[in-house]
Amino acid sequence: MEFSDVLRGRRMVRNYRTDPIPDATVDRIVRMVHRAPSAGFAQGHRIVVVTDPARRAALAAVAEPWYLEHGFEPWISRAPVQLVLGVREASYHERYQEPDKLDAGEEIPWPVPFWWFDAGALLVLLQLAAAEEGLATGFYSPAAPAELASLAEIAGLPADVAVTGVLTVGHPADDPRHDPAKLAGRRKPTTDLVTWLH
Repeated sequence: MEFSDVLRGRRMVRNYRTDPIPDATVDRIVRMVHRAPSAGFAQGHRIVVVTDPARRAALAAVAEPWYLEHGFEPWISRAPVQLVLGVREASYHERYQEPDKLDAGEEIPWPVPFWWFDAGALLVLLQLAAAEEGLATGFYSPAAPAELASLAEIAGLPADVAVTGVLTVGHPADDPRHDPAKLAGRRKPTTDLVTWLH
């Protein structure tokens, strides 16, 4: 598949069919963790693949009520795969305290927290990998610290790994609220988003 085809196939959804996804397909998607940016090759990414129905339901119970209250279908609980994405900040500090990364004998001041930057890049790679498999994705990340802590506990993440969010993966179902024309109408022109300096 051409990259342009993958981009066109990338779809964020709010409704899934419940068909299971083969483990081999999910494995191809999550292997993108090796291709994701990682400052200094710190390798702070963590992914927990959740296909167990009880755990998927427990994850959904944390975040889905808000969507249901706002008229959405129960898309989180229907997704056959949920990828809990985490990042271990300490991995970055450990790497940048090694001799080849020290700046005048000290760790760099981190003007940009690259563990979060890299986590966003991993999310996009996983979305593209899912699209290449003909699947759609959704993403949720509660703002409340207690809800994020609940997701981490359900996923079994250690205390030093922060949840960045959960990527849902599955076959898209029809969504009466999804109107591509409406979204296209809200899209800002490229000239508002990109500046060229020749």
